[in-house]
Amino acid sequence: MLTVMSTPAIQAVLDLERIDKNIYRGRAMHSTVFVRTFGGHVAGQALVAATRTVDEAMRVHSLHGYFLRAGDANSETIYRVSRPRDGRSFATRTVEAVQEGEVIFSMQASFHVTTDTGPDHQDPMRQVPRPDEVDPEIARTVQRFQGLSSEWSDWDFRLVPQDQFEHDKNASGQQLVWFKSKVPLPDDDTFHVCTLAYMSDMTLLYTAMIPHPDHKVQLASLDHAIWFLRPFRADDWLLYDQSTPSAHHGRGLTQGKIYDSEGNLVAVCMQEGLTRDLREGASSVPRAQTEG
Repeated sequence: MLTVMSTPAIQAVLDLERIDKNIYRGRAMHSTVFVRTFGGHVAGQALVAATRTVDEAMRVHSLHGYFLRAGDANSETIYRVSRPRDGRSFATRTVEAVQEGEVIFSMQASFHVTTDTGPDHQDPMRQVPRPDEVDPEIARTVQRFQGLSSEWSDWDFRLVPQDQFEHDKNASGQQLVWFKSKVPLPDDDTFHVCTLAYMSDMTLLYTAMIPHPDHKVQLASLDHAIWFLRPFRADDWLLYDQSTPSAHHGRGLTQGKIYDSEGNLVAVCMQEGLTRDLREGASSVPRAQTEG
């Protein structure tokens, strides 16, 4: 029987080894039931590689990534960084994640100085129960969330019940999830941003299936974009307000607004994923074979 262990602590996941200038190596997932590399794992590591090449006066404000091939969850990944632009206010980095000589993920990230000023506004956070008012066991009873507690035991997830928040009547499907690291994380803004890149891939694509609870599909991330708007900590509660504008031709589009516990909008995500009809006998998300 396969022994299921939690994935490495986020500090280990984001601790990349420098191989040469602009080249880094990231750890494998290890001891996971998944065959393919978790998308957030490679996105978070790619962002770490990009930040290692940028002046400390700049912070990432957006990233756009494409998942090109299924990565091997038990293999290390090499990250190659190129530097298309280094300006006074903005810098751009392109990162390729490589396994066995093939690019499995490509990302472009943009960095901006923190001294610019301008207008300030945001969409308000909807009224929802506070995380301590949400039963943590609810997420474990929902099929699409099963496995979170074993694969990501360092994280606390609280799925807000559908009858405990006001729904947008124009949204096809919605879900709200409180989440945070159970363990304290380093006092480093960049570390928390890279951690959010890791976590933002989690649960988002499943939103596309909320209007179709009994439809069996193959699920896989195709692309992922994040805009980082305000400072935050990933070891404080964050609310992931998710919705799905469309699903069509075997692809589902999802979006998420991420708020801190004070109601500040700290990030916005968009993701398109594969939601193709599942062939007979196949699994929605490939897992390692077990015995017994």
